[in-house]
Order: sequence, then C-alpha cells, then structure tokens
Amino acid sequence: MTLTNDITFERIRERAFELWDRNHRPEGLDIRFWLLAERELRAEAADGKGQARDADARRNGSAS
Repeated sequence: MTLTNDITFERIRERAFELWDRNHRPEGLDIRFWLLAERELRAEAADGKGQARDADARRNGSAS
C-alpha cells in the first residue's frame, strides 16, 4: 500500500517501531508513534525535494 509517491505503509510502520523501541516500548502510544513516524518521513521527503531543487538552481546559475 502506498500512501504517497515516496512514503509507503511499510516505511511508516518500520519508523514507528523504531521510535517506539527507542522510547522503551511504552504501552498505549501506538497512534502517537505512527503519526510521528509519518510526520518525520514526510518532512524528510520534502527536505530532499527542496535540496534537489536548490542543487538544480545552482547548476543552472539561478541560485541566490
């Protein structure tokens, strides 16, 4: 199942598990870790796209 072009259900699940595990596996916070994982992955994807645009602009001589 793909949620966006770059972020899959599986990637969110894996990130949520990592976050949950790093935080000593608290009970009852599954939704919170899921949403945090999704937010982090979306931010990383947006940052990567922004960096790619900046690199293109520098290559084309239009960076400020």
